[in-house]
Amino acid sequence: MIIYLRVIKESFAFALNALRNNKLRTFLSLLGVTIGIFSIIAVLAAVDSLDRQIKSQLSSLDSNTMYLSNFSFGPTEVPRWKREQFDQISYNEFKYLQSSMTNVEHMAFQLFVKKESIRYEAELVSGVNTVVVSNEFEDIQTLEFESGRFYNESESNSGKPVVVIGSGIANSLFGNLDPIGKDVRLYGQKFTVIGVVKKEGSPIFGDSNDISIFLPANFVRTRYGENNPNMRNIVIIKPQPNSDPALVKADLVQLLRYKRGLKPDEIDTFFISIISGVQDLIDGIIGTMNFVGWLISGFSLLVGGFGIANIMFVSVKERTNIIGIQKSLGAKNKFILMQFLFEAIILAVVGGIIGLIFVWIATLVISQFSGDFQFVLSFWNMVIGFSLSSIIGLVAGIVPAISASKLDPVEAIRTGM
Repeated sequence: MIIYLRVIKESFAFALNALRNNKLRTFLSLLGVTIGIFSIIAVLAAVDSLDRQIKSQLSSLDSNTMYLSNFSFGPTEVPRWKREQFDQISYNEFKYLQSSMTNVEHMAFQLFVKKESIRYEAELVSGVNTVVVSNEFEDIQTLEFESGRFYNESESNSGKPVVVIGSGIANSLFGNLDPIGKDVRLYGQKFTVIGVVKKEGSPIFGDSNDISIFLPANFVRTRYGENNPNMRNIVIIKPQPNSDPALVKADLVQLLRYKRGLKPDEIDTFFISIISGVQDLIDGIIGTMNFVGWLISGFSLLVGGFGIANIMFVSVKERTNIIGIQKSLGAKNKFILMQFLFEAIILAVVGGIIGLIFVWIATLVISQFSGDFQFVLSFWNMVIGFSLSSIIGLVAGIVPAISASKLDPVEAIRTGM
């Protein structure tokens, strides 16, 4: 055992000495591996960070939450001309479903409307994301408040001119003033601020609650009509805990088909989208991005591996005479093999570590300038990077090391002279 440890130690020392004596060659080899490892780990870290951010945003919603509308959230086989003939989900249909379905915990009515401007005295904020929903929305999508509250059922049903604003809107309109109880102008009339939503930061997709306002759906519906071509109606459904989403969806389809008087041979004139389906779609996209990233970065690693192998063959050629002398003095094949193998592995591992350091620096810089998006280099990504660099060194160095270990001492000395 001691002999083997001594052989390993001496082989390691020979490898380090060879790398120090050929600094330019070592640098070029390190560069190839560094670029390859940096490419792969940077892609993995970016995709992983994006995946975490998206799932964090979806975590406020139950994965079984359903969206009922006359348009599809994803790909559909229904042709566009046919989809355009589907009637919008009406408020009456919403109330019918709300009173008829027994396996639903909460159900909310929402109108998708264009962005609006909101004013308080001389202060004006334009392009505000306007969320027009019934009061049940708060029970489906968790909202945290800095102050105040969400509007209640009475205010929602009567379409009372009250509004809940995001923290960004509150800061822009009121500064250090308390917004609660203040009147703002929206849709040409006064709305009373009753709540301020806690700051959440910028999401990957969609608009942040920080720059959003929430107001009762019945106010907009009674004022502009629910069949307004500039608005889209949608019903958000949260099934009861532990209920079967498939059964909830089947009940929903049956009730709405009955309400609309659809015949058995007629297709559904509505779409039901489920959050879990959206998550599956996102997972598919993330998986594709990972695959493409591995494919592109793999070429960089391949180039780095060939670079190490090429330099190791050159190193064997240059040191043929020394190998012959070592073997004539009693050095065994395994000593020569480990000497060159260690040299290749050291090159690859050091290159991989440098690549990881560059990725880590990049994560700090990107996170610093990307606002609320956190670019994360996980422990497993670092393990993958270190493992890949070790494997590259092993694979790239094994053939040159074997060829060096099998050299005939006499022929090696003669060739090197």
